[in-house]
Amino acid sequence: MRVRGGDGDEAAAVTAPPQHLVFAYYITGHGFGHATRALEVVRHLVAAGHDVHVVTAAPEFVFTTEIASPCLHIRKVLLDCGAVQADALTVDRLASLEKYHQTAVVPRESILRTEVEWLNSIKADLVVSDVVPVACRAAADAGIRSVCVTNFSWDFIYAEYVVAAGHHHRSIVWQIAEDYSHCEFLLRLPGYCPMPAFRDVIDVPLVVRRLHKSRFEVRKELGIADDVKVVIFNFGGQPAGWELKKEWLPDGWLCLVCGASNTQELPPNFIKLAKDAYTPDLMAASDCMLGKIGYGTVSEALAYKLPFVFVAAHIIQDTAVGKKYISGKLSGARRLRDAIVLGYQLQRAPGRDVGIPDWYSLSEKEIGVRPTPTSLDMNGSAESSFEDFEILHGDMQGLTDTMSFLKSLSGLVGNDPRSSEKQPRERAAASVLFDWEEDIYVARAPGRLDVMGGIADYSGSLVLQVSNWVNMCGQVSFGSELSNRAPTFDMDLSDFMDGDKPISYDKAKEYFSRDPSQKWAAYVAGTVLVLMTELGVRFTDSMNILVSSSVPEGKGVSSSASVEVATMSAIAAAYGLNISPRDLALLCQKVENRVVGAPCGVMDQMTSACGEANKLLAMVCQPAEVKELVSIPTHIRFWGLDSGIRHSVGGTDYGSVRVGTYMGRKMIKCAASDLLSGSLPSCVPMHSEDINPDEYEEHGVDLLRTEASMEYLCNLPPHRYEAVYAKDIPEIITGDAFLKKYGDHNDAVTVIDPKRSYSVKAPTRHPIYENFRVEAFKALLTAAKTDEQLSALGELMYQCHYSYNACGLGSDGTDRLVNLVQEIQHRKTSRAGVPTLFGAKITGGGSGGSVCVIGKNCLRSSEEIFEIQKRYKAATGYLPIVFEGSSPGAGKFGYLKIRRRST
Repeated sequence: MRVRGGDGDEAAAVTAPPQHLVFAYYITGHGFGHATRALEVVRHLVAAGHDVHVVTAAPEFVFTTEIASPCLHIRKVLLDCGAVQADALTVDRLASLEKYHQTAVVPRESILRTEVEWLNSIKADLVVSDVVPVACRAAADAGIRSVCVTNFSWDFIYAEYVVAAGHHHRSIVWQIAEDYSHCEFLLRLPGYCPMPAFRDVIDVPLVVRRLHKSRFEVRKELGIADDVKVVIFNFGGQPAGWELKKEWLPDGWLCLVCGASNTQELPPNFIKLAKDAYTPDLMAASDCMLGKIGYGTVSEALAYKLPFVFVAAHIIQDTAVGKKYISGKLSGARRLRDAIVLGYQLQRAPGRDVGIPDWYSLSEKEIGVRPTPTSLDMNGSAESSFEDFEILHGDMQGLTDTMSFLKSLSGLVGNDPRSSEKQPRERAAASVLFDWEEDIYVARAPGRLDVMGGIADYSGSLVLQVSNWVNMCGQVSFGSELSNRAPTFDMDLSDFMDGDKPISYDKAKEYFSRDPSQKWAAYVAGTVLVLMTELGVRFTDSMNILVSSSVPEGKGVSSSASVEVATMSAIAAAYGLNISPRDLALLCQKVENRVVGAPCGVMDQMTSACGEANKLLAMVCQPAEVKELVSIPTHIRFWGLDSGIRHSVGGTDYGSVRVGTYMGRKMIKCAASDLLSGSLPSCVPMHSEDINPDEYEEHGVDLLRTEASMEYLCNLPPHRYEAVYAKDIPEIITGDAFLKKYGDHNDAVTVIDPKRSYSVKAPTRHPIYENFRVEAFKALLTAAKTDEQLSALGELMYQCHYSYNACGLGSDGTDRLVNLVQEIQHRKTSRAGVPTLFGAKITGGGSGGSVCVIGKNCLRSSEEIFEIQKRYKAATGYLPIVFEGSSPGAGKFGYLKIRRRST
C-alpha cells in the first residue's frame, strides 16, 4: 500500500509482512465461470505466499495452466451439481433439484463429517466459497470463519426451479439458505441477484482473468490476418447443440468455436478450439462474441470491450409461432413472490433477520400493497391501528393479545416489500398470504400450565390445569427463525385423498415426517385430515392459514395443543362446522396421536379448548370430562419457570413411560383375573348369581371383577394397589418378556420394542397416586386460607415432582429449579421471615420443560421468583422465562370474522 507522509509528500510503499495462511477455496463445478473468476483470486493468494486448496469438480486445467506452484492444491470433489442442462441454453429444473438432492442432501451428514475432518487436517485459516452451500456449514462446524464470493446463490436459482418443478422440493432451498447464513460476509460481484441469506455484504468490482497474449500474437498463432472479422462462439464451455452452417457467417468472417465436441464436424469458416484454450486471449483477439450471458463470459467481454451478442431474436421468433418459454400457470408477479417467499426468506441462523431485496415488488392490484407510515412487528408493538378491519362476528373481549394480532394483520396489509428496513422472513411471507378483500376468520387458543395431573391423564386421572398464553390462527408460522423449521408450508388437498377416501393416518404421519423442517405443519394441516376422516368433511376450496404464537415451544406448556386447537377452531368457523369444545379437543388429540405421532393424553387439548380465565380446569380424563372449573383463590398464585431444557412428548422417554404404565395396567388386570378365577369353584360360572360373597371376602369378588376389566389405571385406589398388586409389579421388564407372557399392552398409540427394557413399577405407581394427590389438591383449594393450606398444597406438588423423577422423566434443570424453591421456602434467615413459596413440580410430559410453582399472591413471592431466576442463571448461564396469568380457552373466546375496510 502507499501512504502519505505528514509533510504532504508521498512516502515509500509499505507492505506488512504477510503471515503464511491456508485457504480452502470451494468452487462449484457448474460451468466455467465460477472457476475462471476464482482463478484470479487464487492466483493472487498463491503469489502472496499462501497455500490454497481448491475443492471443485471443475477441470483441473483451468487452474494448473495458469498457476504452477506447490502452494496450489487441487481436490476433485462434487459437493453441488448446479443446474442440469440438456444443452447450453436449456435447464431441466426437476432434474436439477433431484440431482442436488442426491448429490448434497442424501449424503449430507457424511459430507459434513468428511469436510470438517479435512479442514482440520489442513489447518485451514479461512474457507472461501463460490458458491458451494455446504462449505459454509462445514466451516462453522469446524470452528473456521468463511466468506462467499459470488453474484448469485443457489437458493435464488433453485427457488425459481421449485416454483416450476414442485413445492415438495422446497426443503432443498431452505437448507441451502441456512448453510449460507453461517457465512461471515459476502463479497458481492457485479450483476448480482438478491441474496438475503447473507447478512453482511461487501461489493467488489468485476473479477476477470488477465491477458497473456496480444491480439496480434493470438491471430498469428491461429493463422488469421489482422483484417479478418472474427466472432467467438462461447456457451460456457458447453456444446450449444446447434448444427453450425457455413452460410451463417458473412463472407470473409471466421468463427472460433469453444466447447465443440470431439465428433462435431465444422464448416471451413469455423475453427474448433482446444478444450483448454485460454479464452480471454481469444476474446481480446475477436471482434464480437455470440454466447450465453453467464458471469464469466459477460465480465470478460466487458473487461476487453468486446461486443456481446446473445440469442434474443431466436426466442422472439419462437414465441411468435406459439412456443412457450415461460410457464403460464402463474402470473409473473405471483412467480416472483413465490420465488422470494419460498427461496430467500427461509432458514436462517438464530437471531439474524432477513431484508427484502430492493428489486422485490408486487403489483398493488394483486396484493393490495399500500404505504405504511410506521413499521410493525408481530408482537403488536407498532402504532398502526387494527381498525383497518371491520369485525363482522365475535368480540375481542378486551384481550390485548387479540388486539395486537389485529394490529399485526393491519401491518401486513400495509407492508411494503420494497422497504429497505430489515424484517423477518415470516412477515414477508405472511404479507402475501391472504386475499385481503376476502373475509378472514380468527381463532384463539391458549397453552396451559400443568398444576397437577401431568402424565396421569392418559391413565384417566383427574387433572388441574391453568390455560394461559395464546396461539392466534388467522401456512405461515411466525417464530421459525428461532428453530430449525421452514416458515411456510403448502400442499394440495388432493395429497390427503386416496381415491375418494382420505388417506390413512399412518400415511399422513409418513408424509409429514419426510422433511424435518416441515414436520411442524402436521399440527396444522393434520387438523384438516382429522376433520375429513372423523367427521366426513370434504374441503373443495383452498385455505390459507397464518399461525402466530406467544406459547413458547419445548417448554412443557402445550404449544402443540394450542396450535391444533386454534387451527381447528378457525377452520370450523370458516366452514360452518358446529363442534363442541370437548369434541374439538378429542379431535385435536387425534391429530397429535395419529398424525404427529406423539402419544400424549387429552388434557392439553381440553385445557386449550375448555379453559377459562382465573380458574383451574378440573377434568377427569376418561376420556375427557370436565368435572368443574375451580376458581383460583385470590391469595394463591401460580408461576411457570422454564428450565431451558427442551421437552417433547414425542421423545423416547415420554413414550417409554407410557408403555410401562400400560404394561402395569395389563399386569394388574391379569393378576385380578387370576385371583378371581382362583377364588371361584371351577364348577361355578364367573357370573353365577349363586356365589356366596362371604366365601370370597378375602379378595372381594366384586372388586376383583372390576379390576380385571379396568380401563383406566387411575380408578385403582392406592390402598388396593399396595394391598394386592404392588409386590408383583416388576421394576423393569424387557419388551420381549412382556410380549411372551402378556401379549399386547393394549395401547393404540404406542408400540412395544421387544429389544428394549421398560421401567414398569414407577410408571404404574405414578398415576394411581397422582390421581389421589390431585383429588386432595382440589379439596384443599377450598380449605381455610392458612399457611398450613399452602404447605399441604406445596407438599403434594413436591411428591408429584419426585414421582416424575422415579419414572425417569426428570431433568437436571427442573430439579435445580425445584431445589431452589425448597431452599427459599425453608431458609432460616431473619430477612426471609415466613415463606411465600410453598411448592414446585415439573410440568406436562417431563424430561425438561418448565416447573410450576405455588406461592402466596404477594409482592415478596414475585421477588423470590426473580431471585430464583438470577440464581439459576448464575449456576447454568440460562435465565428462565417466567409464565404467569390465565386466559380464556378457545371455546370461551369463539371466533372473529373480520373484513378489511375499503380504502
